[in-house]
Amino acid sequence: MKRYYRPIVRFDAARPETALPLAGGAGWLSQAICFQRGGAAQTVEAQDIPADWQDRLTAQRPPLAGLALDRTRVMGILNVTPDSFSDGGSLHSAAAALRRAEDMVEAGADILDVGGESTRPGAQTVPIAAEIARIEPVIRAIASDITVPISIDTRKSAVAEAAVTAGAGLVNDVSGFTYDPMLAHYCAREGLPVCVMHTLGPPETMQDNIAYDDVLLDVFDFLETQVQMLVDLGLSRGQIVVDPGIGFGKTIDHNLTLLRHAALFHGLGCPVLVGASRKGFIGTITGASPAVERVHGSVAVAQAMAAQAIQIVRVHDVAPTVQALVMHRAIETGDLS
Repeated sequence: MKRYYRPIVRFDAARPETALPLAGGAGWLSQAICFQRGGAAQTVEAQDIPADWQDRLTAQRPPLAGLALDRTRVMGILNVTPDSFSDGGSLHSAAAALRRAEDMVEAGADILDVGGESTRPGAQTVPIAAEIARIEPVIRAIASDITVPISIDTRKSAVAEAAVTAGAGLVNDVSGFTYDPMLAHYCAREGLPVCVMHTLGPPETMQDNIAYDDVLLDVFDFLETQVQMLVDLGLSRGQIVVDPGIGFGKTIDHNLTLLRHAALFHGLGCPVLVGASRKGFIGTITGASPAVERVHGSVAVAQAMAAQAIQIVRVHDVAPTVQALVMHRAIETGDLS
């Protein structure tokens, strides 16, 4: 029976000699929660975790596109779409997008994620030419003015190629490299870092007939398979970010389970990204509507992810998120930087 080990993440100075370092950051673990399908979860000591899991949990995560992953980093969302669920249509030109990007970086964004196709539930696929027309001038303008890494949020190899030519350095595929079979090959050939996300089908149908045997373990197994595929193509685990896909083919309970146990994904030996910013389940739980009113709930999720040593949080509201993470780091580790 396959077993999965979710580290119980600690940061305080009272660290036992038997504790294991976690992913090269300030966190550590002396215990983990062991899951198996059909069985009850159990707490185990760190030294009882199998060697292969220990190796992946403790491995230093190298810099991603030049960005050190020794603490939780903030990815600012820059949607240049007319129909995204939260901020669609707000950026009408490359100049407007550049101003937003500059504001995000000034507020503390470590990386910018540019997207030209909405992937909200029910969204329709955007033609390749239209998607390139949206993202290319924006990425070119940002790359010529700002030094932080730029990610392209796309499922399509042609769009990724145009974005990388314009200045992007990371490919973020919400389909988990299942939509365009050429995209993984392109990224591996170019040695590009990637983000592989779990989703339950395309945006048009991902919220229809949602079903899992065990959402936490099913998502882990999918990501494990896709990571191995990318490794087989030539990428290293340090170049592969994994994302459990909050809100993509999940119910509220599924989302909360994945957030509660997000540290499990450290066991893939890759950096972990979580994107829950302004999503509908936050509004359902808190009553906050429209999406722009979900700042506080979104920041709370980001802080909960930092408590599990998640390396990247993808957010709309950079300034309040950065402020919360600075305070979290100061309280947990004494780091005032």
